Amino acid sequence: MLVRLFDICFSLLGLIVGFPILIIIYLVGLFDTGSPVFRQERVGRNKKPFTLIKFRTMSVDTASVASHLASSTSITSVGAFLRKTKLDELPQLWNVLKGEMSLVGPRPGLFNQEDLTAAREAKGVFSVRPGITGEAQVNEIDMSTPVLLAEIDAKMISELSISNYFKFIMMTVTGKGSGDRVK
Repeated sequence: MLVRLFDICFSLLGLIVGFPILIIIYLVGLFDTGSPVFRQERVGRNKKPFTLIKFRTMSVDTASVASHLASSTSITSVGAFLRKTKLDELPQLWNVLKGEMSLVGPRPGLFNQEDLTAAREAKGVFSVRPGITGEAQVNEIDMSTPVLLAEIDAKMISELSISNYFKFIMMTVTGKGSGDRVK
C-alpha cells in the first residue's frame, strides 16, 4: 500500500515537473521519426494486458519484438540518446499513475515472449505490477535470459522493501544499468 502511494506521488510529480522535457522530446521526436510516442501491448499484473507508453527510439517500421531481438540499425540517433539517458522511459510515469505499473518491479514483457512468460509464471512474478526499473535492470540482466530474469524478478519481489524501492530508483537515476540490450 505504501509503495502504491509512493508510485502515485512520484509519478505525478515527475509528470508535472518533467512536462517541459516531455514536450521537447515529443517535438524532437516528430522530426526524428514522425511518430515520437511508442505504444505496445505488454503483460501486466496477473497477466492482464496493458498498453505501455514510451518515447520511440527505433524507426517506425521496426518489428514488434523484444529489444534484444531487434537490430541496432533500427535505433535512431535521437533514440540512442534517449536510451542512454533513459529519457525514453518518462511517458511510463503515466502507466504508473494509472496503476498499470509501479516505479519498481519486473519489466513488462511482450505476450510473444513465451519462455519469459512461462518462467515468470512459475516463479509467481505476475502477482505484482510490472515496473519501470528493478534489480534486473540495474544489474544489466535483460529479457535475453528469461529463466535468470524470472529468478531475479522473484528474488526482488520477495525482498522488496521501502529502502530497496528507493535504492533501485536511485541506481537507475544515477545511470546504473545500460537498459535493454539490442543486438
